[in-house]
Order: sequence, then C-alpha cells, then structure tokens
Amino acid sequence: MARPEPICEYTITPHAAFEMQRRELDEVLIRRILEEPEQRSSVRPGRDVLQSRLALGEQVFLVRVFVDVDRVPAEVVTAYRTSKVDKYWRTDT
Repeated sequence: MARPEPICEYTITPHAAFEMQRRELDEVLIRRILEEPEQRSSVRPGRDVLQSRLALGEQVFLVRVFVDVDRVPAEVVTAYRTSKVDKYWRTDT
C-alpha cells in the first residue's frame, strides 16, 4: 500500500488554532500528521482529511486533521482527537 500524499505547505486558520488549543492538540502533532499521515481521503471536492493513530497511555486515539486543499498554501480548518478509531479508520485501502 502506497503512503498517503503528505501536505508540507499549509497555514492554520484562526478557527483551527482555537479548536487545537481547546482540544489540547499542539502544532507539532498536527505537522507530523500532515507530513506523515497514515490515511488520507477526500471529504468533498477541495477538502481532505488526514489522520493517524496516537497512543496515549493505554488508549489509542485517532487524530483527524481537515484541510482545504483547493488553495495555496493549503489551510488547516480544524482538527480533533477521537477514541472512535473503528468508526473512522478505513481498512479497505
């Protein structure tokens, strides 16, 4: 299976910065997911979600980063962490 295409050039919108702070997701983590995502898929034309699993203690979470890719540089619009890995993890790729 090929590695998902990374996003190296991006900006973080004020909304995304607010949500990242509120959800305690730092920019280093977001950058790592954008540069080395485990999975990437299109949400709709112009918007992709990049996601990777993250172990925190005994629990595994999924961090999902939503990016508008129809502009240069791409814009991170929001990000969140969820414990519902099975709900969003694609096994068909």
